[in-house]
Amino acid sequence: MAKRKTLEDALSQLEEITQEMEEGSLSLEDSLKKFNEGMKLVEFCNQKLDDAQSKVEMLTRKENGTLIAEPFPLEDNLSDQE
Repeated sequence: MAKRKTLEDALSQLEEITQEMEEGSLSLEDSLKKFNEGMKLVEFCNQKLDDAQSKVEMLTRKENGTLIAEPFPLEDNLSDQE
């Protein structure tokens, strides 16, 4: 049975590819192959992060004391950090 790729696996592979390309010992053809492989890994990572973002919710307490789940407002948090 094939092992399922995780975000951590993909990030590790990206680090390896980056290191290989930064060393400068790859031929142009091999560099292009590694670049394309890296781009596929980036797309995979972005999809995994998008999936995770859609699952993250915040619990908010209403005035009457009840808790409700609301989507995590990612955009608001990013603009606060800038």
